[in-house]
Amino acid sequence: MKLKQLKTWLLFGIAGLLSSNVLALEVNGPLTQGAWVQLKVAPNSKVEFEKLSLTADSEGLVLIAFSRDTKPQVTLTVTPPNGSAQQHELKVAQREYQIQRIDGLPSKHVTPDEATLKKIRADAQKAAQARKLYLNMPYFQNGFDWPAEGWITGVYGSQRILNGHARAPHMGVDIASKTGTPIYAPASGQITLAESMELSGNTIFIDHGYGLRSGFMHLEDMLVKEGEVVERGQLVATMGATGRATGPHLHWGMSWFNVRLDPALMFKLPRDLISGDKIVSNQVVFDETQARN
Repeated sequence: MKLKQLKTWLLFGIAGLLSSNVLALEVNGPLTQGAWVQLKVAPNSKVEFEKLSLTADSEGLVLIAFSRDTKPQVTLTVTPPNGSAQQHELKVAQREYQIQRIDGLPSKHVTPDEATLKKIRADAQKAAQARKLYLNMPYFQNGFDWPAEGWITGVYGSQRILNGHARAPHMGVDIASKTGTPIYAPASGQITLAESMELSGNTIFIDHGYGLRSGFMHLEDMLVKEGEVVERGQLVATMGATGRATGPHLHWGMSWFNVRLDPALMFKLPRDLISGDKIVSNQVVFDETQARN
């Protein structure tokens, strides 16, 4: 992805660009695959996007997000109270994704038997229910931090080849360090899932409001419980290798409802993350040797 695309943070008014009858639309965030953005529309407007129908809050705030494979142009429909529906076209920057090969995984986690599949399906249902929740608290507005220190070993969107078998793309950022490394809440929110799962191991979801959430996977210890409200920077877990993992690491995934997002896009980095970069003191230390190869 080009640098200028990564830094495409927009705040614009549509009013006057199309006609004097079109209401203003503000978009704050990167218009690129894997990102979420804040919209400002008329208060309490109905917003339809990607088969979802949402209602903006009393300030006109609502979130939307773009999947790994969102097309270059998408349509957003806004219907203000006592007004007519208005369509807006958004141009979404396209990205190139890496290929990652991982060997040495237990065979039951790559080609699972029926008993393991049953547990995997049950886990997926629990996660799906948590992703349907809509909390009206905009916890996300106070910003985000990196949740742990360590080496970047996996990046968003990369095609995964597991034990030689092509599998679904990787939908998050992996940060590797030693077992027991502290993991902190990247932003405030409510714990909506805290479960031991077959593939993701010990897993917690932190819901940041308005359909946006963080998922932490492969944890050693879960230090929070479902229903608990946590603050940005609060210790919530320790790093482990539970579930489908070859070593201790944190998988940090984000989602807007069921749309998987790239956590790294929130930090306005000068380039995409690659394996070999490192998180230290809430900053990315880039491995420029690998970047040149």
